[in-house]
Amino acid sequence: MRKALTSVIALAVVAAGAGWFLTAPDHVDPEDFAGLTGDAGRGEAIFYAGGCAACHSAPGAEGEDKLLLVGGRAFETQFGTFYAPNISPDEEAGIGAWTELELADAMIKGTSPSGQHYYPAFPYSSYARARPEDVVDLHAYLQTLPAADTPSRDHDVGFPFNIRRALGAWKLLFFREDYQMEVVDSDSLARGRYLVEALGHCAECHTPRNALGGMDRSRWLGGAENPSGQGSIPNITSGALDWSEADIAEYLSSGFTPDFDVVGGEMADVVANTSQLTADDRLAIARYLKTVPAVE
Repeated sequence: MRKALTSVIALAVVAAGAGWFLTAPDHVDPEDFAGLTGDAGRGEAIFYAGGCAACHSAPGAEGEDKLLLVGGRAFETQFGTFYAPNISPDEEAGIGAWTELELADAMIKGTSPSGQHYYPAFPYSSYARARPEDVVDLHAYLQTLPAADTPSRDHDVGFPFNIRRALGAWKLLFFREDYQMEVVDSDSLARGRYLVEALGHCAECHTPRNALGGMDRSRWLGGAENPSGQGSIPNITSGALDWSEADIAEYLSSGFTPDFDVVGGEMADVVANTSQLTADDRLAIARYLKTVPAVE
């Protein structure tokens, strides 16, 4: 009995050690960023493609106030309520003291400067595909925006979801850096894939999730329940959306549908960002959506 008990304890210690190792926060390779110099002009385009203001500006902000990335917006889910943090260049309350590599760790690996896992309410599972040069350019642009000294609000998340280390296990199960659309046959489609699957993180809302919050990739962009429990998010594949490429591109520019309806709700924030992109980028997004496999 004593030997058996000793063996069980030893196995438990080994298993715990392996679990601790496997769930450790990851970091980007500094070599991928060596020699890159941020360009704020290019970073502005990344800012709008990534929809940063849609989450990190104050609730109800309009116009130039949307560039004050004070945070505070609430995102209600079955796991708790998450609040967007201050990502203004304030060195204390915001991310003004962050290095380019720290921003890259956050966006690409979901790891904070203090070495903790971020909750996937921050869409790093999409930003993981961001190119190093785009992250560096975004860092340069964020430093040009107005600073705000409002502290970030703590998330309202109860046990066991408040155990940050457990997010390492979530990443092992669901975090992927490869593209959903594996093959593209044109530069325009490649650009659309990058904007939709990486910077634009469209799947974060439009793809259904399982009980643990992982995406059901078999129904990619096929529509999902609203995490708040109010209504649903539409299927934007050709299995439900019969708009032409031109219709989609126009919607992303003006917010008008082919039926002359106008965008509303949270999608209005998305269009406020996509309207700042080039016409070629909006057409590339449309081409991707017309090419991705249909979900009925």
